[in-house]
Amino acid sequence: MRADRLVRIMVLLQNNGRMTTRELSRTLEVSHRTILRDMDALSLSGIPVVADRGKTGGWRLMDHFRSQLSGLKLDEMKTLFILPSESMLEDLGVRTFGTDTRQKLLAALPSATKSEARHFLEKIYIDTGTWKPVADKNKALTIIQEALWADRKLKLVYQKADGTSSSITVCPLGLVVKGSVWYLVALNEQEAYRNYRLSRIVQAEPAGEGFTRPKDFHLAEYWKRSKLAFSESLPAFQVKVAAAPEVVSRMTFTDKFVVKVAEQARPDDGMLDITLNFNTEQEAVQYVLGFGGAVKLIEPERLIALLVQQAHAVIGMYPS
Repeated sequence: MRADRLVRIMVLLQNNGRMTTRELSRTLEVSHRTILRDMDALSLSGIPVVADRGKTGGWRLMDHFRSQLSGLKLDEMKTLFILPSESMLEDLGVRTFGTDTRQKLLAALPSATKSEARHFLEKIYIDTGTWKPVADKNKALTIIQEALWADRKLKLVYQKADGTSSSITVCPLGLVVKGSVWYLVALNEQEAYRNYRLSRIVQAEPAGEGFTRPKDFHLAEYWKRSKLAFSESLPAFQVKVAAAPEVVSRMTFTDKFVVKVAEQARPDDGMLDITLNFNTEQEAVQYVLGFGGAVKLIEPERLIALLVQQAHAVIGMYPS
């Protein structure tokens, strides 16, 4: 749209100081003639844009024409440039233009703070998505948002971790994205706060009934408390293994299970002692088996029998 392009021209001139017709044409992917018409439109609308001739000439805004974000400290301005990931905003149905949004913010800053803020424009990018694109977005998200904005109850078919499903009616209070995973925070039928993973919501539909949102509920504060309570409730099961040096980088890639890695290899076999932390014994056994002969279970010794038993079970699947 032309209006969007005119705004982009103003942003580009305010950030770069001076640009030629050729540069603007290439940046905005339009013809030179279109740029000239746009400049006429800006002038007619009262924007003081002028053209300087010569080798160093080009289009520029007159010096007195500057907008500022007043009342904000430098650190507060920096936070405006750390935008959420584009995939997260797209999930919410928010149309974004990526860097263009931050360019507009940069254009609005006073000259004294513009260079500092530019670091966050050019050197910080937030990506909360997964490495591989997700083909099928959660279809319930749009319905949940509509109920959330209108303070209307929702009927959900929710699949539990054990695979069973149940039908529930909830009062939606907020959406939280953790990493790349969306959660619905809601009041259940017993008026207790609960978190529902959106990928487990099989079906969502409006219940046709409104509700009164709790006045003392604050989503960010609740989520922090909920996350802390969840992490503290997880069981801790620690094991000690000896790992071949070539697989240590794989084990420490995410730091999900690794607690401590020995600085020196064992003199007898050259393997490194590593302390790992799991939620259950079964999780520990499956993790160690996944590395084959490159990882050896040392402690607790009582778990070795279970590991050997499961290793034999795997071998029994391939009798030939």
